[in-house]
Amino acid sequence: MTTNVKLAIIYYSSTGTNYKLAKTAEEEAKASGAEVKLVKVPELAPQEAINSNPAWKQHLEETKEVPEVSLDDLTWADAYIFSVPTRYGTAPAQMKQFLDTTGGLWAEGKLANKVASAMTSASNPHGGQEQTILNLYTTLYHWGVIIAAPGYTDSSIFEAGGNPYGTSVTADQDGNWKEDVAAAVKHQTKRTLQVASAIKNGMQ
Repeated sequence: MTTNVKLAIIYYSSTGTNYKLAKTAEEEAKASGAEVKLVKVPELAPQEAINSNPAWKQHLEETKEVPEVSLDDLTWADAYIFSVPTRYGTAPAQMKQFLDTTGGLWAEGKLANKVASAMTSASNPHGGQEQTILNLYTTLYHWGVIIAAPGYTDSSIFEAGGNPYGTSVTADQDGNWKEDVAAAVKHQTKRTLQVASAIKNGMQ
């Protein structure tokens, strides 16, 4: 049972791909009985850059009501699912900037023994997807987080492209998925909740 697990789904999305991944995870987590917060990291890009891409501008407007992540969300949650696009094989500056504000919580040990998993996207299958997730996990290792990677624990992972580190999807410039990864996202979410539940209940 995962009904006592608090899950923070933390994402960054410019044109909507990772928002869609995050919403798919949210849907599954709620269906599994978890308490869920879906939050985004703040946008840092200059307005002229956003305006130069109609899809980016439109998505930002469409998701303006989604709350921005806070450090309190990290302490509240038992588990995290991160969803970010790849930027040259690493997480985007928007997510990195937020992660760089967590030093106080890390120093107090308040992030240790949380459970986390990550998802990503790129415009082609070998555009740094695996490396982006691994780079994100490197930060989480410093927190003392337990990584709940999907591995090859379900057939949906193979059907989604076979990334054992976390679900990854290829998307076009408008944020449309080129593979159907919904089942893999849902499995990864359930696995994250199951691991978090086992750790939380085992430590009580």
